[in-house]
Amino acid sequence: MHFSKKVLKNGLRLITVPMKDNPTVTVLVLVEAGSKYETKKINGISHFLEHMCFKGTVKRPKAINISRELDALGSQYNAFTAQEYTGYYAKSDAKHFKQIFDIVSDIYLNSTFPEIEMEREKGVIIEEINMYEDLPNRHVQDLMMQLLYGDQPAGWNIAGEKKNILEMKRIDFVNYKKAHYVPKATTIVVAGQVKEPEVLKEINKIFGKIENNKKSKKIKVTEKQNKPEVLVEFKQTDQTHFVLGMRSYDLFNKKGAVLSVLGGVLGGGMSSRLFQKLREEMGVGYYVRAYNDAFTDHGFFQVSAGVDNKRIEEVVSVVLALCKKLKDEKVSEGELSKVKECLIGNMKLSLESSDDIANFFGGQELLKKEIKSVEERALEIRKVTAKQIQDLAREIFQDQKLNLALIGPFKDKAKFLKILKF
Repeated sequence: MHFSKKVLKNGLRLITVPMKDNPTVTVLVLVEAGSKYETKKINGISHFLEHMCFKGTVKRPKAINISRELDALGSQYNAFTAQEYTGYYAKSDAKHFKQIFDIVSDIYLNSTFPEIEMEREKGVIIEEINMYEDLPNRHVQDLMMQLLYGDQPAGWNIAGEKKNILEMKRIDFVNYKKAHYVPKATTIVVAGQVKEPEVLKEINKIFGKIENNKKSKKIKVTEKQNKPEVLVEFKQTDQTHFVLGMRSYDLFNKKGAVLSVLGGVLGGGMSSRLFQKLREEMGVGYYVRAYNDAFTDHGFFQVSAGVDNKRIEEVVSVVLALCKKLKDEKVSEGELSKVKECLIGNMKLSLESSDDIANFFGGQELLKKEIKSVEERALEIRKVTAKQIQDLAREIFQDQKLNLALIGPFKDKAKFLKILKF
């Protein structure tokens, strides 16, 4: 798939992905501003700021002005916040490109953060936090980050703590945006039925003259572990939701493709080892996943599932045994080929719409400052060998790298520590 990259004089990066046969267009603005860029006192501000950007601009003073205009275009629009970035996007019929570009740019550049809206939105944010806490399969991921990284930005909740949200002032948003929402830390992606000259014209008109202020940096993640660790959160649930995590490698590590295939062998698709064992043979749960979660300066390989409360210890032991088997025995060529094609096929299927394409290219550019095409990534996957998988399993599947976070009707972590070994 063809794409072009341009860097403006102020450092802003533009990725244009023409899609001649796609009737839609997506405008996505990504900025290097997420929970890892926060201090403890303002933890949660990246996410709160994302909400506030939809509450009014100079040109569109009220939230209803923004939503009504986008709805009138038949647009899909939203925003999202992660540890290392925030994104704003709108997707519409390609003929509305200039209009959605103007709206998304306005939201990103000219939000006014009305105090009355900020006070109302505090309640919305707190209810969002409550919602995630009521979803154990989602909340257990937060527990794993807390267990792995503790009291540093990587271990904090992206949505923040409730007391922080209640204490935030308008000036906090103004200062944070000034420190992080700068051209050099911004990537804009336009994907769909558009022509590059048209996109460049709009970019230069709206973003070309913005000064590139100095960008505040994030604190590097500190990692330290010499024995297995467990974090248990008591909750009266019908299932126990758990994440088994092992420290691995970051986004820049050359073993990324091997980690993807390793995840595919264990938990990629209905024929994967974990799915077959836990669901088809044991009948203990509905979902199970395995993949590497990679960031710019750290990463961890995880297995997650929701299982029968009475059989949680048995399940964790089985998962560990399946991981150990990958250390002891090489994956057969037949299974390896099947997993590779499954991964490549799913990657291609996930890139059929303009918004998915925008995220695919934008995420790579923002975090890694380089873009690999689908074909290049597929080639990396196809080159993975059974020996590389076994070697990698031996590196990361070690007792001292083991971490278990779970939510269920349990209070004592001692019994889980006893089984946490290969």
